[in-house]
Parts: sequence; C-alpha cells; structure tokens
Amino acid sequence: MERGERAAFLGVERSLTGRRWAARLADERTALAIAQRHGLPDAVSRLLAARDVDLDSVPDFLEPTLRRFLPDPSHLKDMDVAVERLVRAVRSGERIVVFGDYDVDGATSSALLLRFFRSIGGNIGVYIPDRRKEGYGPNTAALLKLKAEGAAVVVTVDCGVTAFEPLADAKRAGLDTIVIDHHMAEIALPDAIAVVDPNRIDDASPHKQMAAVGVAFLLVVGLNRVLRETGWYGEARAEPDLRQWLDLVALGTVCDVVPLTGVNRALVRQGLKMMTERRNLGLAALADVARLKEVPGAYHLGFLLGPRVNAGGRVGQADLGARLLSSDDPHEVGALALRLDEFNAERRSIEREVLDQAISRVEGLYGPDRAKLPAALVIESEGWHVGVIGIVASRLVERYGRPAFVIGLDGDLGKG
Repeated sequence: MERGERAAFLGVERSLTGRRWAARLADERTALAIAQRHGLPDAVSRLLAARDVDLDSVPDFLEPTLRRFLPDPSHLKDMDVAVERLVRAVRSGERIVVFGDYDVDGATSSALLLRFFRSIGGNIGVYIPDRRKEGYGPNTAALLKLKAEGAAVVVTVDCGVTAFEPLADAKRAGLDTIVIDHHMAEIALPDAIAVVDPNRIDDASPHKQMAAVGVAFLLVVGLNRVLRETGWYGEARAEPDLRQWLDLVALGTVCDVVPLTGVNRALVRQGLKMMTERRNLGLAALADVARLKEVPGAYHLGFLLGPRVNAGGRVGQADLGARLLSSDDPHEVGALALRLDEFNAERRSIEREVLDQAISRVEGLYGPDRAKLPAALVIESEGWHVGVIGIVASRLVERYGRPAFVIGLDGDLGKG
C-alpha cells in the first residue's frame, strides 16, 4: 500500500507546513513477528519494522560489531597501492602531510591519520585550507608550498577526487599524492599515486555510503596490518590499538549525515562506547564546554559537538577542529574548545541574521503564499557569509519545501 493511500496518521491531513502525515509502517505483521521472535517491546519492534529491518537482521542492527561489518580494506580500488606507498614513507622517514577538509568529516579524518602516524613513528603533519581564502579542496599554491617545506607524500582526506589541476601540478613538482575521499567521482580520476574512494565509478564496493573518516579508518587498518606483517612493531615500538580512535570515526560519520546502517552503524556504535572513556582530551574538553553531562549518543555528536568543530572552518580558523581532536595537551585543548564554543555562538548569530534576510527576500519576491513559489528558490545578497549560506539554504528547504540556492556576493564573485 502506498503512503498516500493509508489513513492519515493521528488524523493529520494537512500539517502547518502543508504536509499530510502518513505512518511509515504499512504492515504491522512484521512488527509483531519481530516482537515475538526477539522478545522486544512493541514500540521497538514497530520502529525496526518501519526501518525495513528484517527478522534475521535484528540482532546485528541492535548490536552491530566491527567483526561482523568491517570490510577488508583491500577490497577498495587503489587501497593496496596507497598502503604500499605510505608504508615505504614511514620506513624511510619521508615527510607525510594530511591535507584535510575544514568540516567535521575532514577534521576527524585528519586527526585520525595524525594520531595513527604519530603512534607508529611516522614523520607527519597536517594542512587545512582556509574556507574563504583558498576554498574547498587541494589547491596548487598550498601543495607546492608543502613540497617546498619538505613533504614527500600528501594524503587528501574528504576531498581531492575532483582536484585535477592541483594534483597534476603537484605531480609535475615531484610530490606524490594519495586521495582518500568518499564523494562521487567523475569518469576520469586525478593524476595521483592512488585514489581510494568507494564512490569511484569503477569501484564495486558495497560501502558507498561511508563517510571519509570511515574510509580513512580502513586505510589505517590496512597500514597497520602491513606494518605488523613486515615487522615494524616489536620491543621498541608497540602496535597501536586502533579501537582507541573510533570516537573520532563516530563523530565524523554522524556529522556527515550518512545512513547509520551496516559498517557505519558498527563504527558509530563502537565509537560511542569509546567516547564514554574520554580518552581523547579534545573531545572531552569539547563535551565540557557544550555542557554534555550524559552518556553521549548520536544526537549529541550531531547537534552539540559537531557544530562546534565545524565553527572553526565556518567563521573562525579552519584548522582548529583538527588541532583540538589531535592534541594531548590539556591546556591547549581547553583553550581550543573555548575558542570553538565562541565561534559557534558567532556562527549561530550570523546564521540567524542571514536566514532572516533570506526569508525576507523570498517573501518579498513571491509573497507569503507558498503555493505561488517557483519550483526552486534562487536568492543572493552582497556580504552574506560563505560559512553559513549552506546552512541557510537547508533552512529554506525545510521552510518552503523547495530546492534552494543561496549565494553570497563579494563584488563580482558569488559563492553559493
């Protein structure tokens, strides 16, 4: 039965936003079968059935484990090539630099790789581009600067799969690049040593909904395995327990709003357990400034911690999130957490101002009657902060039920 054919849920034929409510669960027999087989409460069984969890998958859905869901890293194209090059860099002491995006997924990916390479004795650094000055992803000037400063390998995380010109320029300069990304790739791939992305068109991986931090964690698993097999660990150098960084993986996965099913669900479930131990001083400091007093859940990651990590890239200093999440200095993380909290308050203020102006523009153009709105909204204004226009566009979609394009103008240049 289609949702439109069902009786209106709670009798709501038209909500305040003009939508008809329909129960997601069409057939209650599935919920009853789940309750009977697994001894679960009716409400839980209904939720599971509404999420299309079948009878046999209920235990794995409720208690997902990495043993059950974590794939072999080598199933991803170019993963073994990336691992081989990075192992060689570690063994020879070459300088490796992680080039990360400025959002939560990028910050957690950067911090994860930074912590791993530090723990195994790698020569490692990180670079986060400035959102306003450099824009998204690798740029030639930054890559050539890293090369001049001694970098031999640059690993891009949460970016890079469409950075054709910058990576080509890096190769001509003698800089090896490895792309760790999860965004949709084009048919052509950038000229890098390896491009690891489950969303490569030629990659048959079933894990296309992973966040970049999940792909970065698979890279770490693959690196750790090869280093173990080739005798890198011993009396002088202990093998790290990779589970200690699952809190970072959970944070990046939740904040990138990928589906919490399969491997993503297992990573978040186990990462939340790790987060309760407060081993990551930066995350603990961030939880304190966010006044998080209870056991963390996905809500807290998405609405309390994530926005604060994001605030540095949106309205403050782009690398603050990665620095916070990778630091073990209690004084530094305390100061960074406070700065990010302040930037988050500033971000909220800017967002409210731009949103109010955007709503006024829409209703000034089309009036308050939503039925008269065009199929899509396109609005622009001088001076709208590029760090919040994406959030504002999302708010307009929620308010008006239309695709929304919000453009901040700066002279002859518009960013949207």
